[in-house]
Amino acid sequence: MKIFKRALSAELMSSSSAIFLIILGIVVAQRAGNIVRQVSKGILPNDAIGTILTFSLVKLMPMMLSLAIFLAVLLTLTRWHRDSEMVIWMNAGLSLRQWVVPILRFIFPIVLIISLLSLFVMPWATEKAEGYREQLKKRDELSSISPGAFKESSSGERIYFIESFDKLGYEVKNIFVQSRQHGKTGIITANRGSRYKAENGDNFLVLHNGRRYEVIPNTLDVSTTEFERYDIRIETKESAPEPGTAQGKTTLGLMQDASLSDQAELHWRFAIPISTIVMVLLAIPLSFVDPRAGRSLNIMFAILIFIVYNNILSIFQAWITQGKISSWVGLWPVHLCFILLGWYLYHRRKHLKPLIPDLFKRKPKAAA
Repeated sequence: MKIFKRALSAELMSSSSAIFLIILGIVVAQRAGNIVRQVSKGILPNDAIGTILTFSLVKLMPMMLSLAIFLAVLLTLTRWHRDSEMVIWMNAGLSLRQWVVPILRFIFPIVLIISLLSLFVMPWATEKAEGYREQLKKRDELSSISPGAFKESSSGERIYFIESFDKLGYEVKNIFVQSRQHGKTGIITANRGSRYKAENGDNFLVLHNGRRYEVIPNTLDVSTTEFERYDIRIETKESAPEPGTAQGKTTLGLMQDASLSDQAELHWRFAIPISTIVMVLLAIPLSFVDPRAGRSLNIMFAILIFIVYNNILSIFQAWITQGKISSWVGLWPVHLCFILLGWYLYHRRKHLKPLIPDLFKRKPKAAA
């Protein structure tokens, strides 16, 4: 019995670690690509990539851990079925129920971590991410400029182009600024410039050794001025603070608030660790491999159940927010349905029946 538990724990540990790293790499690539796309369009500044990516990963960490241990249990037991190791252990006297306790003992610390992340760390990361985005909205227009890209000011009166910044973002090179004031179009070019903040808090872009061209539309009048120094006041964005969302509130704050959106968010936070336990228990009967049905059929069916489970939880959460379902009922009907599904699958495996009944099997004809 000790050999069985030791072998199971060792393989589950290695499988869950490898699967989690794979999922983490996929999520990082997907989220980083999305953030870089926003930076290239000028929606986000360059220095916000790392911070926003970190907050996104922290928010997705509970779901990534949940999926990782579900796939680890499923793939480990599937391999044991495929390599006939499961047959050996069952012939040694192990029943299907005796697999439950070692697996639950293995996932207990992981589910505890998922609970802490879901109830405390995830709302903290959401709140910090919302606050950071508010700070980005209030930053001056020069901070959102990407090197080598044209950027229009929030008022629409200026267009900036800067070829490159220094590491700190205070020194700029090869600047182009187009502005519209008093019915005239001005174009300013300079080889280098710098930023500074005045005593009253205003930000300025200082251009050195450049030229200013002033053009009156629909005329041929063009005036050229060379300068050694030219100061441009940088506009700052003023935006009203947006109200905090339910995702950014603490769990204690959700318990004290009676709004439907807060109650729905509270049920969702508790649903993540609960669904993890349910899906891991479902992975035990789902790991059975029928040699005649192919090696990957059970894995595809298990992943389909995982996706359906989480999508139905999201639907019920939306219904709670809309008032279609009482907050006292919450997401428990979804958990109960999948617990009953697990009981059904255990019952069929216990009696060595296929997990999905063959409804289209032809009955043998009676002898004449």
